[in-house]
Amino acid sequence: MLFTAFVAAGGFATLASAHVLMNTPKPYGVPALHNGPLAPDGSDFPCQSPDGVYNANGASNVMALGSAQPLAFTGTAVHGGGSCQISITYDTAPNKNSVWKVIHSIEGGCPAKNTPGNLGNDPNFPIPFDYSFPLPEDIPAGNGTIAWTWLNKIGNREFYMNCAPVTLTGAGGAKSNWESLPNMLVANIAPGGGCATEEGKDYKYPNPGKSVQSFASGELAFPVGSCGAVVAPPAGGDEPSPGTPTNPGNPGYSANPGNPGSPANPGNPGVPAPPAPTRSFGGGGIFITVATSDVAAAPTGAAPTRPADPVPTAEPTEPAAAPQPAVPSPPSAQPTGISPPTTGGGAGGAGGAAGSPCSSEGAWNCIGGTSFQRCASGSWSQVMAVAAGTTCKVGTSSTLEVVASSKQRRFAVKFRA
Repeated sequence: MLFTAFVAAGGFATLASAHVLMNTPKPYGVPALHNGPLAPDGSDFPCQSPDGVYNANGASNVMALGSAQPLAFTGTAVHGGGSCQISITYDTAPNKNSVWKVIHSIEGGCPAKNTPGNLGNDPNFPIPFDYSFPLPEDIPAGNGTIAWTWLNKIGNREFYMNCAPVTLTGAGGAKSNWESLPNMLVANIAPGGGCATEEGKDYKYPNPGKSVQSFASGELAFPVGSCGAVVAPPAGGDEPSPGTPTNPGNPGYSANPGNPGSPANPGNPGVPAPPAPTRSFGGGGIFITVATSDVAAAPTGAAPTRPADPVPTAEPTEPAAAPQPAVPSPPSAQPTGISPPTTGGGAGGAGGAAGSPCSSEGAWNCIGGTSFQRCASGSWSQVMAVAAGTTCKVGTSSTLEVVASSKQRRFAVKFRA
């Protein structure tokens, strides 16, 4: 991921390298394990999966079924928190076809609670928030892999995943009890099959499973796109209260049938995860920008979008409380030549239909100055609006140039492959 960084007025620090690692349970692959997100094209899904990632190197996590286990992190670029899941597979060296089942979901405030931006710039900083997760008592005992996944609240639209070896002890139960748990949600990368998150929100999982905690400090929103059907709480049930595990009902429903975790429905890596709207500069860390002058743009936030609506049709409006800015993730590869959309549009920044073929991998297409899409994995993403108070340079290019409206002090943001 190539980017340049600009420190905006106000002294916000650029944190490009001090992301977050799970340190408890002790993960596979240390020291090869890195603290960044998975690649947008999913090439390192799951668990970062480079050579040596499944070397235990002394890691051993023996856990009794039915017990509560600690969850802890290291790093400072917590990106305002977000939402996390803990999932289990019985594969000891997971691959893209492994089945991951959710045992615990944290909606908001993970891996940091009530944190508007970042915690500093020290990759070895122990994050000072307590988390834990319960292990079901009725799933099989044995060896496997446990995963922490994270959907960050602010910054690039990313997907983080660390994995650890696990030995589950106790009498255990039937394999069907594990199979009935929800599939792990995958978003913002190609294996997610088009599921994506909007920036500046704490995320509700369509099917979080039996055990759910909420530490949300702002607006909760479902991810958008092909993320699976929403499973409602049982009749008369309440929404999760902060820090309290709840039972949202129907634990056997697979939350994300488009993900590769379900052998019956292995996903669609040909549909790219759509980019998020551009972010203006507000509270929190600054992640990618190229400055032409000082910047004083107002923070913006996108209105929540129902999962069934793949393409927004209007400029998002600012939420009433704690608006958070948004930044698109850069494409995975530098295009060698740029051409206009091949379907549903023409030269001059016309939009290509979401999912229609495109020939310039990594290209950005600004449509009318108010919205954009990206060519990824050979298809155009859904169209997303730029942040309020900004416009993009119309046309198809290897970079997406975003400038503030004339009523604000001018700045430019370029996103490139």
